[in-house]
Amino acid sequence: MRRADRLLRVIQLLRRHRRPVTGRVMAEELEISLRTLYRDIADLITDGVPIRGEAGVGYVLGEGYDLPPLMFKADELEAVMLGLRWVAKRGDPDLARAALDTAAKIGTVLPANLKPFLYDSSLIASPFSKNTEDRIDMAAVRKAIREQHKVSIHYRAEDGAESSRIIWPIGISYYDAQRIIIAWCEMRQGFRSFRTDRVIASEVLKEKYKERRKALLSKWQDGIRKEVGQPQLDVFS
Repeated sequence: MRRADRLLRVIQLLRRHRRPVTGRVMAEELEISLRTLYRDIADLITDGVPIRGEAGVGYVLGEGYDLPPLMFKADELEAVMLGLRWVAKRGDPDLARAALDTAAKIGTVLPANLKPFLYDSSLIASPFSKNTEDRIDMAAVRKAIREQHKVSIHYRAEDGAESSRIIWPIGISYYDAQRIIIAWCEMRQGFRSFRTDRVIASEVLKEKYKERRKALLSKWQDGIRKEVGQPQLDVFS
C-alpha cells in the first residue's frame, strides 16, 4: 500500500469513530505495525490534521475536519448511492426528496472520472416492495425526534384495540414495507414500538422530554440485546 493511501485510511478510520480508538485496534485493521501507525499519526499531526490523543490511550479526529469529495473511492460511492436509492423508494415523501437532492449535490462536486460510480451504479434497491401507507406525518415525527418533543398519538393495535398515548419518540426503524416509531411510552412506563400505518391520529406537543434522546436510545438498545429472539415490533400490552 502506498504511504499516501495508508494515511488516508488512517483518517477514514478515525472518522468512523466518535470515541478514541486505540493504536492497536487501528494497526490491526490497517495491517501495519504499531510503530508505523504512530509514525503515520505523527506525520498527519505535523501536516495539520487535528488528531488528538496519545499512544496507549487512543486517538480521535477533531471536529470540523473533512476530506474533499475527490477522496471518495468507487465502492464508497456505490454504497452511498445504494443507500440513497433505498431511501428514495422506502422513505416518506420529504425523506425521499432529500435522498434525491443529496445525490444531486454529491454529483455536482464529484470529478468527472467518479460520476459514473454514482449515477451508473449497478447496485439497485428492489423496486418490487409495496410500502404500507403512513398514517402519521413522518417529517413531523423526525423533527420531533431531533428536537426531543413529546407526541400524542391515538393508536390501533393488531388486535383492533385502540388507545391514546403520549410518547417520547427516539428513533424510526425502516423496513422494506413498514416504518416503526421507537419511543418511551408514558402510559406503559417503558419502551414501545408503533407501526406508522396503525396511528389513527397524532399531534406533536410543545412539551419536551428531559432525558437526552441518545441516552434513551442507548437504554432501548441495551434492553433489546438482553431479550431472547427477535424484538416485538408492535405495541406491547
